[in-house]
Amino acid sequence: QVQLVESGGGLVQPGGSLRLSCAASGFTFSEFVISWYRQGPGKGRELVAFITGTGDSSSYADSVKDRFTIARDNAKKLVYLQMNNLKPEDTAVYYCRVSALNYWGKGTLVTVSS
Repeated sequence: QVQLVESGGGLVQPGGSLRLSCAASGFTFSEFVISWYRQGPGKGRELVAFITGTGDSSSYADSVKDRFTIARDNAKKLVYLQMNNLKPEDTAVYYCRVSALNYWGKGTLVTVSS
């Protein structure tokens, strides 16, 4: 059974940092692209970043480029999203997804506010 469990969200001040984690199970982790999405208040869900199975390639939304970094540890079946210089507009529920299997985690809430 595929499972994705996000953690690491919370309240942070503008300019601060957070690291989100996505713990995966139930599939051959290293064979799949993993993505982070987010959904802000009153907004649709948007792709934030994704990383290939080997971790040698990644891509970012323009809104987070140069501030967020996606990484993965295939031995631990974890995907990370390091978020730096956070802005109020980054406030959202963040989800990880295995697109090829159409599975989503339940999300973790990030609130950026002073």
